[in-house]
Formats: sequence, structure tokens, C-alpha cells
Amino acid sequence: MSARTARTARTAGTARTRMLAAATFAVAALTLTACNNGEGVRDEGASADTGSSSVTPSPKGSAGSSKGAGQTDPVGSTSGGDKGTQGSTGGATNSSNPQGSSGSSGSSGPSGSTDSDSSALTPCTTVRTTATVVSRPLNHLLLTVTNTGSKNCDLTGYPAVRFGEAQSVPPVFEDSKPQAVTTLAPGESGYAGVLLSAADGSGSNGYTAKSLTFHLKGSERVQKPSLPAKGVYVDDSIHVTYWQSTMDSALAW
Repeated sequence: MSARTARTARTAGTARTRMLAAATFAVAALTLTACNNGEGVRDEGASADTGSSSVTPSPKGSAGSSKGAGQTDPVGSTSGGDKGTQGSTGGATNSSNPQGSSGSSGSSGPSGSTDSDSSALTPCTTVRTTATVVSRPLNHLLLTVTNTGSKNCDLTGYPAVRFGEAQSVPPVFEDSKPQAVTTLAPGESGYAGVLLSAADGSGSNGYTAKSLTFHLKGSERVQKPSLPAKGVYVDDSIHVTYWQSTMDSALAW
């Protein structure tokens, strides 16, 4: 081979080497550019699948957000609104409960006045009465009323007594009023005490009475129990008690 031919061959080899280097550099540059973009070298088919899967969850996310807000789900919105309205209505009903006001009126109903309504009581009309002077306390008379009838009867109020020719009845010890009406079963007795005169002699307008009469409330019959033959001394200190169920209660005044 001549020297010229050798130079030509070296020149051609150098050119191919340079072209190969240039191609290699271009490929490397492309590879570096793709990596810098965060995409890398990918297969187009895989890229399409990946894009599809990344889009698919997106509608679900939107639907979940809508249901959470309670705006786009007509079922949830309607039921929630109805329940809320019903709860409010129930509260209004309770606050104006007619049964509550009925209970209030019941507490002030006629049952409270029935206890003091004399029309609901049975007056004692078939009785036996006695008047007994007691030794203790001094200057006291004990009136006894016994039910001789066959049914229960009620002693109400206090005895309106009159000694001798007295024109008025004596006052009552108001504090002696019992908490309940004295009811007598057949054969039972009720009692009332009479303070005839002041024990210390401080009373005035005194006189000796030999007769006694009194009425029982609800009865027109006049009761005339006997007094001692010598009579009893009475002055303007005279008072009576309400009818009591025991002798001790009647003589405590």
C-alpha cells in the first residue's frame, strides 16, 4: 500500500469514529434530558395504562367529597332534613304539652275542696249525749256524743252550747281545730271540752246554770244533756273546743 492510500484509509476511519462518537453523544444527551424531566425512558403502551389508572380514582374522589358535603346526595339530604325538622317539632310539642297543663289544673281541681265540703259528710243525728263535770282540769265540762245509728257519721265544727237563759253561744278555741273531721263508727264517741269559768276567779258576770242545750251541725234536733243538780258556775271566760276523737284532746284547753 502506498503512503497516500494509507493516509486516505486513516482519514476515513477517523471520520467514522467521529460520527460514532457524535451519535453516542446525541443519544446520551437525549437520555439525560428525559431523566431531567422526571419521565425517563418509558414504553408508550405502559404510559397509556398508567395514565388511565391515574384518572380512574379521580371521579370516586369527587363523589366521596360530594357525599361528605351532603349536597349532591338527594337521599342523604332529604332524610337528614326530615329528621331535623321532626326533632324540632317534637321539642315544640313537649314544651306545650297539653297533658302538663292538665296535670296543673288537676292539682287545683275539685278534689281539694271536697274534704271541706260539708255536703260530702254525714251529720250525726242518731246519738246519745252526756255532760260531765271533771275534776281535772278545774272548771271544765266534758261533752260526749255517741253514735247510736247503724252507719258512720261525722262530727263537724263545735257545739253551740247555751247554759240556762243565755242568749248567745260561747266562742271556740280556734287552736283546738283537729286536722281531720271526727268520724264516728256505730257505737263510737266524740268529745268536746267546755271551759266554764276562769280557774283563778278573774272572770266576771258569773252565774249558776242548771240546764244546758246545744245543737250538732247538720241536725235540727236540740240536745239536752243533764247537768248536776246543783248546776255549774259559768262566767264570761267560757269557751268550747272543736269536736275531738279523744277525751284528752277535748280537755287540753
